[in-house]
Amino acid sequence: MKLYHCKNSRSLRPLWTLEEMQLDYELVTMNFPPRFEHDGYLDVNPLGTVPSFVDGGVTLTESTAICHYLAEKYGPTPLAVASDEIGYGEYLNWLYRSDATLTFPQTLVLRYTRLEPEERRVPQVVEDYTKWYLSRLRSVESALEDREYLCADRFTIADIAVGYALFMGISLGLNEYYKPNCQRYLKSLMEREGFIKAMACK
Repeated sequence: MKLYHCKNSRSLRPLWTLEEMQLDYELVTMNFPPRFEHDGYLDVNPLGTVPSFVDGGVTLTESTAICHYLAEKYGPTPLAVASDEIGYGEYLNWLYRSDATLTFPQTLVLRYTRLEPEERRVPQVVEDYTKWYLSRLRSVESALEDREYLCADRFTIADIAVGYALFMGISLGLNEYYKPNCQRYLKSLMEREGFIKAMACK
């Protein structure tokens, strides 16, 4: 298995999953954006996005899908929630929500505060999508009111997927607006050995 990774990017999700599952893998760490900074990367992933994950003849490029793939293919693992378990529906919903609802607005904030040249930055986009992200985060705050993790009464890849979105908010300065449950949750996730090991990977 080989994971193409950029520090603090969405590839942290599958990297964290690999560390939690204690699987053997090869890590290729690249500068961002890899389509310009890593020669030959477009041959691996014509989209030029990160991550890319190669397992034999299988190539995946969606961070949460890679987590799901690892948990299903290389389980059994408590990181996955089975279809006959209570919480399975919640589990799937959080997996999909993590990127479509939570990470998406953050990417626009990132683009229009840091990635675009000064003359192309759009403060109104940043303001609008900051509000979008924080309003969607209410669902996480509410879900954590009486529990430690999002579903199935245990740590799963749903927590990795959503936890990454919360972690990404730190680099954008959005975490100062997090409510108590999200603050507590993010702190506990960042204290996990799997997260610490993933962050230490070079």
